[in-house]
Amino acid sequence: MTIRQIISPRVAEPPPRLWSNCLRAGDTVYVSGLTARDLELAPTGGSQYEQARVVFERMAQLLAAAGGSLRDVVKLTVYVTDITRRDEVWQARAEVFDGAFPTATLVEVSALAEPEIAVEIDAIAVLDQGGRP
Repeated sequence: MTIRQIISPRVAEPPPRLWSNCLRAGDTVYVSGLTARDLELAPTGGSQYEQARVVFERMAQLLAAAGGSLRDVVKLTVYVTDITRRDEVWQARAEVFDGAFPTATLVEVSALAEPEIAVEIDAIAVLDQGGRP
């Protein structure tokens, strides 16, 4: 099986030799923990809701570049710095997923990469299976 790096012109890549935002191995796509960043990698968004929306948009762009969509996501891992505000992330999730929701894990962490970042989400998607009902 070939492992390919997936790149989208609408999602900034990290500096070389740190990590890949997205890899495709066969029909499985692995999306690294994404945060709310613009094309210059500057943090963006304010509330956990706004940050989650940016993350899901970035995720959708990477999945499209891999030949899929958010409908192919089967697993999410969500990291937040304030678990008492988790409903904001769930609201954003409900706006981008429908049908059978992806499996999910929610974890509170003491900090993420920068003080402004309150949400980080990674995903696993399986392509070419018709997506979720």
